[in-house]
Amino acid sequence: MTQSTEATDARSTIRQCAPGLQPRIAVVLGSGWDGLTDHLTDAVQIPYTELPGFPQPGVAGHGGSLWLGCLGAQPVALMSGRQHGYETGAVDGMAEPLRVLKSLGCHTLVQTNAAGSLRPDMPSQSLMLLTDHLNLPQRSPLVGSSGSERFVNMVDAYDPALRAHALRMAQAQGATLFEGVYAWAFGPQFETPAEIRMLRLLGADAVGMSTVPETILARHLGLRVLALSFITNLGAGMSPENLSHDHTLQQAQLGSAAASRLLADIIVSLE
Repeated sequence: MTQSTEATDARSTIRQCAPGLQPRIAVVLGSGWDGLTDHLTDAVQIPYTELPGFPQPGVAGHGGSLWLGCLGAQPVALMSGRQHGYETGAVDGMAEPLRVLKSLGCHTLVQTNAAGSLRPDMPSQSLMLLTDHLNLPQRSPLVGSSGSERFVNMVDAYDPALRAHALRMAQAQGATLFEGVYAWAFGPQFETPAEIRMLRLLGADAVGMSTVPETILARHLGLRVLALSFITNLGAGMSPENLSHDHTLQQAQLGSAAASRLLADIIVSLE
């Protein structure tokens, strides 16, 4: 895989800051999931500002650091913060970081996000395992790529074996882990009640403003993908809640410890 100058420089910085560590699992930490860093041992934190090609998140609740260390015996790289499409209009903001982590040895990408539920039986504070997604904007981070590899097969984009493992871990802990289809809305505005009704008809179980571009990039790179949503609210028109980003962050923080603990256990026990 050909590396850009930025990727080469970022990889060099990572190796200098964490010599000897070869991460196998990359994790993107969405809103409310930063508690996962508390479970790291031998943790090293590198601000994105020191890593060429890494984005500078401009959304409250998203840090801007790469954390390196171990979860149990698993060497991992945790990306605290992502760039969303609505920040710049581009949807390939996480392309360079994922290429760098793949080149360092990562074979699996674990994604997390905060999302709105489209199911009355999946209320706020629930966790949902992504089984598939709807790319509502029909935007791709692979536009401009060349070669046959850009025609990525998206069947089982969310790895069935990884999903089965996550479900087993949740069951062992007595935790409820829903499964469902995630709809990617571009944002930054929340959806209208009419759009929520449409999404339910299309078969979506949750809606959010991230994750899908990174999944496409990861599959293009040959990475396996596991993704979980933290449910912060019911979709517009499904409850009297006043939706806002502050409300999303508040709800995500309330469940952060339990969600991060389950995620840590899932990653620690991966083959």
